[in-house]
Amino acid sequence: MSSDIEIARTVKLKHIREIAARLAVPEDSLVLYGKHKAKLPLALIDLEKARQSKLILVSAISPTPAGEGKTTVSIGLALGLNRIGKKTTVVLREPSMGPVFGIKGGATGGGHSQVLPMEDINLHFTGDFSAIEKAHNLLAAIIDNNIQNKVHNLGIDPRTVTWKRVMDMNDRSLRKIIVGLGGTMSGVPRETGFDIAAASEVMAIFCLSNDLQHLKEKLGNIFIGYTYDRKPVYARDLKVHGAMAALLKDAIMPNLVQTSEGTPAIIHGGPFANIAHGCNSIIATRMGLTLSDYVVTEAGFAFELGAEKFLDIKCRYAGLSPSAAVLVATVRALKYHGGASLKDLDRPDPEKVRKGLENLEKHVENMKQFSLSPVVAVNRFTGDTPEELAVVLDKCRQLAVPAAVADVWGQGGAGAQELAALVVKAAGCCPGFKPIYEWEWSVEKKIETIAAKMYGARHIDYTPRARKDLEKINKLGLDKLPVCIAKTQKSLSDNPDLIGRPKDFVVTVREIEIASGAGFLIPITGDIMRMPGLPEHPSSENIDIDANGNITGLF
Repeated sequence: MSSDIEIARTVKLKHIREIAARLAVPEDSLVLYGKHKAKLPLALIDLEKARQSKLILVSAISPTPAGEGKTTVSIGLALGLNRIGKKTTVVLREPSMGPVFGIKGGATGGGHSQVLPMEDINLHFTGDFSAIEKAHNLLAAIIDNNIQNKVHNLGIDPRTVTWKRVMDMNDRSLRKIIVGLGGTMSGVPRETGFDIAAASEVMAIFCLSNDLQHLKEKLGNIFIGYTYDRKPVYARDLKVHGAMAALLKDAIMPNLVQTSEGTPAIIHGGPFANIAHGCNSIIATRMGLTLSDYVVTEAGFAFELGAEKFLDIKCRYAGLSPSAAVLVATVRALKYHGGASLKDLDRPDPEKVRKGLENLEKHVENMKQFSLSPVVAVNRFTGDTPEELAVVLDKCRQLAVPAAVADVWGQGGAGAQELAALVVKAAGCCPGFKPIYEWEWSVEKKIETIAAKMYGARHIDYTPRARKDLEKINKLGLDKLPVCIAKTQKSLSDNPDLIGRPKDFVVTVREIEIASGAGFLIPITGDIMRMPGLPEHPSSENIDIDANGNITGLF
């Protein structure tokens, strides 16, 4: 069987000017990054036109560690919609190099349903992640410089500084570090650490900003700690938010590329959904809706994580509402939730699939709690048997949920035409979504509502540190912000070992981080880490490059 990168190399890429022409974007509006990548200026966005287009949200059931091909289905659905005559653009997040070199590999789809050039997109792309890293770490450097300065300083208490540094790589050894060692000329020693760039608040701000000035304002609202006399300190107090925004002046423009069938693809921003809000930028979504009649977009991981945040945070800030919602399910994930071990997922087992259906059923219920009408896409893997696929489709019929098998890896858009037709029908009658909580509620009520309704939790347990964080949030007047819960993606609960549809469990909130610039609070549950580690055999072991510059091993 051919690899994703081998299949990608069989595609004759069109010049990006031709892709832009399909969207009626003038050639002189493009900011070219070679022949196959370009940035789109924000002046192209037309909010009135965007409101007339249809937004299709793609989410998934709880995944296996390798993921269930949600991006592949999103791309394939866009291809399928174009094949049935709907002018469609797929709008996605940018891949982080943490997963690329870690366990999941790339995030450009797969097989005959990819965004291209996949090597560029999966690696440095147009430099957006680098710009976000630099802007984030500039603030970190300015904080330490201000603490070091004995004359012109804000009196920052270094023990209260919450701002860490970031890098776009999985590196567990950097989770906790000491900076400032080496004597008086090297700074003030203090404990800090690194997060992965996808968890950076700058990434979240980047993805929730309307334009460059809005971005600068939100950067200025970043809370970093207190002075010795307990006054809160924000990035604007350090007069650094303008310089941070200057570093992002090109990155804020969304990236235009193409799919394996020449469909336009806009890729921009890349927050993770298990430790951030898991959606591409508001700017990219609005750009897609301006230039197309249909936009297919995805929210990270499963519905109770990325889609909940997409709806309760991104959509409410941006004034967006999906016209249809697709739930991606796979036979392999259902077998996993039915009790099959990871090494046995390729072994046919209709009974294990049947046992795992409770996970799918819960996610369908979750979608309906937002007043969405779900469409199930069964992402077909080559080893799936007709009997296993029939088990899933039969369950969807019992639930009165439209469903179709999507063979997008093997057939591209041709394998998604049935799914596309179901989505168009659903998009014609969706009245809009209903949030599951109000921002005006207390922080505890917001957390408890999400945990009860989305996860099925019985109770929330707050550690003493989390209780102190709640007090701090209330004193700062930030309690009316939405919540962005950091939780494992492997389970509906905060315990990755509880597969299927766990019940009667308790969610533990360890701490609550403040992301006042982004405009949300981050309750951290269970053992979730904002700096992942690499697996025993990272994907980087398989990646190589030959003398001619051809990369192999990306997937």
